Amino acid sequence: MRKTLLAVCLCVPGVVMAQAPVSGLSSSGDVEQRLEQIERMLEARSSAQLEMLNQLGSLQQNVAELRGITEEHEYRLEQLLERQRELYQEIDRRFSNLKSSNNQSESAGDGYNDLEQVPTQTDNSSYSPNLSENDAYDKAIALVLEDKRYDEAIPAFQSFLKNFPNSTYSPNAHYWLGQLFFAKRQYDQAKQQFETVVNDYPDSNKRGDCLLKLGVIASEQDKSADAKAYYEQVIEEYPESTESNLAKQRLNK
Repeated sequence: MRKTLLAVCLCVPGVVMAQAPVSGLSSSGDVEQRLEQIERMLEARSSAQLEMLNQLGSLQQNVAELRGITEEHEYRLEQLLERQRELYQEIDRRFSNLKSSNNQSESAGDGYNDLEQVPTQTDNSSYSPNLSENDAYDKAIALVLEDKRYDEAIPAFQSFLKNFPNSTYSPNAHYWLGQLFFAKRQYDQAKQQFETVVNDYPDSNKRGDCLLKLGVIASEQDKSADAKAYYEQVIEEYPESTESNLAKQRLNK
């Protein structure tokens, strides 16, 4: 019995010694596997973060480009608005000069100088969001007020009305065509344009002047009764206006 216990005691340390290295290797393998898994996870996370950074950089670049485009459009729109304001100020200045010169009671002169002698009104149509439309109108009216290229202004306004028949500037375009034909003493063409404003655009701020011009044309064509009727209409519908005062002066003559 004692020999058996001794044999067992001698065998156990051997078994333990034999098993110890095996257990150590297994634990070391688990750690390495875990480290490899952690490394793969870190690499995947780093790759994902790098991709997100790339996407963020791309989005920031797109936003910067869109902001640049927006700023450019805002600048162009502001330039157009400034151009429009300058144009209106020029018309107002000319109108004020005409009133202060006390030449309003004189009859129409010869040729294109009539555009400097007849009363004009501020061209204050609401601004259109259509930039091509605005540009076409600005170019046409600039031919009259700035360049004084009257012969070229007529087809410019005619082209504008053809291309933009429903424009908010249509009554103004008809008015300026009437003025241009009136200055050339082409009274039939001028009458057609003024009548369009009177009949089709009752809210136009140029309607009173168009009625006055129709009276002048009727007088020039020896239609005294028609001229009187137009002058009286101006006085009745626009009693406090400059056109009313001019109509009264013409009636007195």
